[in-house]
Amino acid sequence: MTGGEVAGILVAVFWAILVSFLAVVLVRLAQTLRATTRLVADVTEQAVPLLAEASTAVRSAQTQLERVDAIASDVQEVTSNASALSTTVASTFGGPLVKVAAFGYGVRRALGRRGEDTPSADPRRTVIVGRTVPGARRKKRKG
Repeated sequence: MTGGEVAGILVAVFWAILVSFLAVVLVRLAQTLRATTRLVADVTEQAVPLLAEASTAVRSAQTQLERVDAIASDVQEVTSNASALSTTVASTFGGPLVKVAAFGYGVRRALGRRGEDTPSADPRRTVIVGRTVPGARRKKRKG
């Protein structure tokens, strides 16, 4: 064999190995593409119903939010009505009730009766936060 023939055989073997390697790579690539195609098809089959359910849930949430908004506006209206009513009641009855209470206090004082709101003249009693406590007595120091 001459040097050209040996070189031709080496090149032929090299190309055979290279073509075999490329064939294996292409077969694996084809398998990967088939698996990817199946995966995408499965995801699409599962995603479409999920998107439909999500759309239904969003519509339901929007309906509930509209109801809550209506309830909140009704509560705000009731609150403003209650505020107006309490202002009206306070202005209508507040002044006369204060006057009646002051008159009653004046009558009690004039008649000489002591209520709980008058301080006691008895030194043995202790006054705590505006109330007379009859059982409390001061201790005397021994000198």
